[in-house]
Amino acid sequence: MSDDERNGLLAAAIGLREQGRTEAARDRLVELAARWPQDAEVAYQTAWAHDVLGLEAEAVPYYERALTASRTGLSEEDRRGALLGLGSTFRVLGRYEEAVATLRGAVEEFPDDGALRTFLAMALFNTGDHHESARLLLRLVAATSDDASVRRYRPAIEYYAEDLDATV
Repeated sequence: MSDDERNGLLAAAIGLREQGRTEAARDRLVELAARWPQDAEVAYQTAWAHDVLGLEAEAVPYYERALTASRTGLSEEDRRGALLGLGSTFRVLGRYEEAVATLRGAVEEFPDDGALRTFLAMALFNTGDHHESARLLLRLVAATSDDASVRRYRPAIEYYAEDLDATV
């Protein structure tokens, strides 16, 4: 099968998902993933289709394949999405340590991605590391808030984010 045919089939499957026909999309994507097992983009879209349906355990191997497949690489945006998807899926499945490891690596790779930092904070909370979880979220709020009152207190928020137990 040619790349043009693969691209057309993949676009059609993604279109089904975007139209809300998630079961049909998943069925098509599973078929495509079987045909192109080393195709990162197909694996990523297949993982996503499983996640949309709440089939997180079934999504994991597709996310892992997407992040290691060699036939076609993921775009930067899709790599971010696959890392976030895998980390979030691990968290939903109660695999908190794997979620933290995946999301921590993703944050190192994409340090400016607030969504990755947010999901890492959630996973850290689940592991009991409440202090680091709150620190990440406070830094994110201080750096990204458009709220005038938050901006006014940004230096204080950033200071206390480093040591939540600090007093004056």
